[in-house]
Amino acid sequence: MSSQTIPTVTLSHYTHGTSKQRADFVQVFGAGIQEFGFVTVADHGVDMELIRRTYADVERLFALPEAVKQGHEVPGGGGQRGYTGYGREHAKNQKVGDLKEFWHVGRELAAGHPRLPAYGGNVWPAGLDTFRRHTLELYSALDRAAAIFLDALSEYYGLGQGRLSEMAQDGNSVLRLIHYPPLKEKFIPGGVRAAEHEDINLITLLCESTSSGLEILTRDGEWLPVQALRGTIVVDSGDMLSRVTNEVVPATTHRVVNPKSPAEDVTRYSMPFFVHPYPECDLAPLKEMGPAKFPPITADAFLQQRLREIGLVK
Repeated sequence: MSSQTIPTVTLSHYTHGTSKQRADFVQVFGAGIQEFGFVTVADHGVDMELIRRTYADVERLFALPEAVKQGHEVPGGGGQRGYTGYGREHAKNQKVGDLKEFWHVGRELAAGHPRLPAYGGNVWPAGLDTFRRHTLELYSALDRAAAIFLDALSEYYGLGQGRLSEMAQDGNSVLRLIHYPPLKEKFIPGGVRAAEHEDINLITLLCESTSSGLEILTRDGEWLPVQALRGTIVVDSGDMLSRVTNEVVPATTHRVVNPKSPAEDVTRYSMPFFVHPYPECDLAPLKEMGPAKFPPITADAFLQQRLREIGLVK
């Protein structure tokens, strides 16, 4: 196990700090994403009470009867909205499903919006009065924060303000609400809570989870535990960002390990926000990142390819 630690930055230094604080943020954040693919962010501007209220809703959501939850699956939707059942998703190149169930909340679009046919509508459970309001408020707050992080990365690489955040403007981003039940209740032989994988998207914002278990694979080939501490968010880079930066930024392999003792075998909840581009966005490597290692592909084509690889699309 690695003794390294991922860097920590303070977002308000970038948004409201001095010119030196802003420059320091860009340097530490950009270098941390390039080295580890993961950075911890404090003073991020997302209301922590909103995060806790949403977690309370998530606990009530997954306590619903199994038949009720399954009634909110979207046939043929690839798990991109509503409920996805326990063990259904598996990591790329893995055969055993992850020991989790989850619910996706996507961008809420008005009727007649040109992207609504591509994204589909959200699915809302009956009887959870605050679930819709809290998840959409959290979605919006994380969406705003994500644009700032992408702008900071654009600045770090000299790409010009907005170059990366424009890719995610009205993008198909999703807030994933995850429930990992105790293994003593629902263990699948050979399964882990989340097998080692890379995220599909540009970046992911990880709100503080309710218990430990997240680990990342460093460039030295060692597993490093990462915990989104109270009051912080962890930002990590995904396959799409790695592709458009011509692999200058890694898509860091990570996992959520099984509890190591009966005392640790408790329910775990987490709420990652997956930041996706708009569907027709070209993921060809940016010319500033050197000779292209990858051919052009749209964000939607890349997403569908990866959803097939993880078992959510046939």
